[in-house]
Amino acid sequence: MDKILTIDGPSASGKGSLTRAIAIALNFNVLDSGLLYRAYAYFYEKGVTTDHIGKKIQGLSFRFNSGDVQVFDGIEEITSLLRSENTAKAASALSSQKETRKNLLNIQRSFYNGNGLVADGRDMGTVVFPNARLKIFLTASSEVRAKRRHIELQNRGQEVNMRDLIEDIEERDLRDRTRTLSPLIPAEDSIVIDSSSMSLDEVLSFTKKLAKKEFDK
Repeated sequence: MDKILTIDGPSASGKGSLTRAIAIALNFNVLDSGLLYRAYAYFYEKGVTTDHIGKKIQGLSFRFNSGDVQVFDGIEEITSLLRSENTAKAASALSSQKETRKNLLNIQRSFYNGNGLVADGRDMGTVVFPNARLKIFLTASSEVRAKRRHIELQNRGQEVNMRDLIEDIEERDLRDRTRTLSPLIPAEDSIVIDSSSMSLDEVLSFTKKLAKKEFDK
């Protein structure tokens, strides 16, 4: 099996924070698949045809520095544009389309270079990396996830109503779970972690133990 750790789960479950922290601990590369879908939506909204979006994304630079993933289009950093709520909603809608997922599949797989990868997304363990050695499905209640997202957006200088966030998360969950193509479900061999009452340090500590057991074989 490939030296890959997949972390799947719903929006704002803490996947991104866990992915970055465990990647640093393991010295693995990072695939933030959500950013790829947001990049797809970003170029789609700019009028780039779907036939050419893949090439545009391949021309981007994804840099994992200081525990965060930064995205550059040439010399312009577009990370904050990709992480906006409007882009997130557009990406969620586009991700349900077969053409979108087909265009991004090989790009996602190209992030694995044999030296170790932590892949964060919705279908990393079920579709993109089915042979991953360790698979985690991270979840939490919609209320807890809305609070986390609210803090995250506030830290970026964005203000969003809490009730709207909860509704948006629940609608996105339903859409992701019930879509025909790559629905949001745990892989059969994944370990499910409910982080509703856990801190990031607690989730990270638990994941480190799992990773040590699996990758030190």
